[in-house]
Amino acid sequence: MPPMRVYVPTTLNGLAAAHPGGALDQSAAYAVTPALREWYVSDDLEELEYAALNRAAQGSLRLLAADPEAPRRRVVVAVEVPDAAVAPFPGDEYQDQASLGRVVLKEPVRLAKAAAVHADAADTEVIEDVTAAAEAVEAADKGDADAQFTVDGAEDHDLLWFATQEIPSLIA
Repeated sequence: MPPMRVYVPTTLNGLAAAHPGGALDQSAAYAVTPALREWYVSDDLEELEYAALNRAAQGSLRLLAADPEAPRRRVVVAVEVPDAAVAPFPGDEYQDQASLGRVVLKEPVRLAKAAAVHADAADTEVIEDVTAAAEAVEAADKGDADAQFTVDGAEDHDLLWFATQEIPSLIA
């Protein structure tokens, strides 16, 4: 059976802390789960993985909201892991939109196994939108439509793709 691709939300600070030791000690990740498939209603694996990446980007917003010192850029590490390294998120049979596709990693993610890192551009407009979204994500999770509009504004910016060899320059 081929490995499963998971998307691990983090921040630039989290990536910088993980880089020297070579592992992200993060148990929350996102993947193409049955709940995500049902919500997205597509059989196209590429579209489903993009949806999982976007769920992880929202997870990164939540991490930014919790860490006011982190640079205001969403970061997601894409990594291939064996199915046995992933457990369903508790309550997987019913997830709210914020947790669709969420899985639990049973062990730290080795950065050497990462396929890529996805991160926001260091562009002023993007950083302003991500900052506003990080401040609004908790209210959006509680159903605030205006806050959701702000969070959606960050999602208008696609994450850029970085090879793992580019991590040192990304966190510099």
